[in-house]
Amino acid sequence: MAKEWILNSAMNRFQLNFKRNVGAVSEEIRKCGPRAIEDWEKYYFSNVRSREHIEDLGKKLYVKITEVISAEVEEITEKDCIEYMWNMVISRTFDGYMTEIKTIYGQLQKILEVKVEPAPDEWDRLYNVDFFIKIKDKYIGLQVKPAGDVSHIPQIFKEEAIQRATHKKFREKYGGEVFYIISIKEANKKKIHNTEVIEEIRKEMERLRS
Repeated sequence: MAKEWILNSAMNRFQLNFKRNVGAVSEEIRKCGPRAIEDWEKYYFSNVRSREHIEDLGKKLYVKITEVISAEVEEITEKDCIEYMWNMVISRTFDGYMTEIKTIYGQLQKILEVKVEPAPDEWDRLYNVDFFIKIKDKYIGLQVKPAGDVSHIPQIFKEEAIQRATHKKFREKYGGEVFYIISIKEANKKKIHNTEVIEEIRKEMERLRS
């Protein structure tokens, strides 16, 4: 298992399995339509790459592992490992948290001053709900729909009409409405397009609290 992990990691790192090296294997095997592995092997070496070419790639992989990666490993110090673990646990976790805050549900948490939580997989399947807000023993459902750009928004509203039945089931079981939140990107940042939904969610929160 460890050997396979090393081979796979090195092959991907040095791109030896890329199309330019091994050909468009997914397309080629469909052209071949083999019934047995021997059919595919014969087709590949006749039409895509030669046996010698693949053997050369294997030799190149061996050099990369035994020369390049081996030399890199020898340069790693205990200090490097400590700094890496520190960076992963502290810096990267913080960066990930800040990125999360910039997402739609992170924005909603800040605006509404309430915890917004990811919905269980079952809710996604049964009710088309991505996130929820818990108010006492009731739940408000949220469905985030990325629009890409405003031209996709009419299609999203068509989907909403189709999913109303599942949202009704959610309301009947958990007491709160399900709200559609349309997400669009501007300058690589996500923002809520239908901002009027925020006030609608607030009103629903107040209703469930009363």
